[in-house]
Amino acid sequence: MAAYARQHRSPCPFAGHWGKRGAHADAFGRSRGGFTSKIHARCDNQGRPPGFVLTGGQVSDYRTTEALMALPVPNPRAMLADRGYDSDGFRQNLLVHGILPVIPSRKGRSVPQKTDWRRYRDRNCIERMFNHLKQMRRIATRYDKTALSFMSFLNIAAARLLINSFVNVA
Repeated sequence: MAAYARQHRSPCPFAGHWGKRGAHADAFGRSRGGFTSKIHARCDNQGRPPGFVLTGGQVSDYRTTEALMALPVPNPRAMLADRGYDSDGFRQNLLVHGILPVIPSRKGRSVPQKTDWRRYRDRNCIERMFNHLKQMRRIATRYDKTALSFMSFLNIAAARLLINSFVNVA
């Protein structure tokens, strides 16, 4: 009788649970493929990443721009990004800091912004950096359950990229 009364006295869970645990803290998010996470990186013109921001898979790209711009590296002259970072607020923030936004407009934008496509071709450096990072299977599949351990291995992979860029340079 006591178990029955404890289970059905109210429709909500007991007072110890205030919500789902762990998914947001460890940068897991629900997307079409299941639980995923996104790696947002800022890299220099040589394709070397100084830092990363990790978010859940459903989080929009331009929500991480403040964290990416707060990384302790010098400001670039131009910011190359894909369509996911296209927002008026982000463009204005870049222009205030003296950074030229090289971001193509989203498909559904009512007034498309002009893009310097010649400069945008250099974005393949960023894509190659992600390709080098994802050559490590642990990063490509995210075996780690916590954001701290996954970020640690991302930093190890980035250090490996940095070391390879300075060793055997003629």
